Amino acid sequence: MSKVALVARFKVKEGKAEELFAAFQPLLEQAEKEAGTLLYVLHRSKDDPDLFWTSELYADDDTFAAHRMSDAMAAATPALGELIAESEYVIGEPVFGKGLPV
Repeated sequence: MSKVALVARFKVKEGKAEELFAAFQPLLEQAEKEAGTLLYVLHRSKDDPDLFWTSELYADDDTFAAHRMSDAMAAATPALGELIAESEYVIGEPVFGKGLPV
């Protein structure tokens, strides 16, 4: 099976960044428990403090599905929905690059 990559780009409502960090904390804690979650990073734009994106890498489709269906994700989804003004997601697979877990 190939690895699953996800990039999620989103803009939070003005002034909601600190609340976003709090809402993401349980998701990071969940990801740290998942052996098949190989990369889980929240990034912030230097030019726009309300613009964020995640870089995620999962060992396979089953791991990706388990993360998406976790209790932590279910609990965080309503809070994130209240904070995020716009979003887009791209799901794919890594082709090559430096630092990719084998």
